Amino acid sequence: MLRPALAPLILAAVLAACPALAQTAPATPAPTPAYGRTITLAEAKTVVAAAEAEARKQGWTMVIVVVEPNGALVMSEKMDGTQYGSNDVARRKAETSANFRRPTSYFQEAVKGGTLNSIFSGAMAIEGGELLIIDGKIAGAVGASGGSGAQDGQVARAGVAALK
Repeated sequence: MLRPALAPLILAAVLAACPALAQTAPATPAPTPAYGRTITLAEAKTVVAAAEAEARKQGWTMVIVVVEPNGALVMSEKMDGTQYGSNDVARRKAETSANFRRPTSYFQEAVKGGTLNSIFSGAMAIEGGELLIIDGKIAGAVGASGGSGAQDGQVARAGVAALK
């Protein structure tokens, strides 16, 4: 019987012995914008309303979350009928975008390409987290969850577009 205390050591040994798991860096990302002022509640409401309108137009139910540049919650909305698990996922997508200064789709593509670093850093590697840029700087981020990654991304980008 395997003792639970040995599991991390065995996992580390397996990973070290598997050259197929070697990671390559993704293509160099575009420079990330600097952090700026914090998004206001009024602006967050605009983002959420536009994202919700896109979700309703498509017939999807979503959780939509807006956070400040430091990841602190500004607003969260759960549409009726949305799965409960989407509350945490949408929040984590928004936090990932804000904390790492890039959309969560960046991490999703990195994982698809074999780079697993984002998983170990705690980044949410699923499309649906987008930066909210005001005056060329990060004012916060939006996260959407409830559909497929592509659907979540479409809804989050509709919220982003409302700020422009």
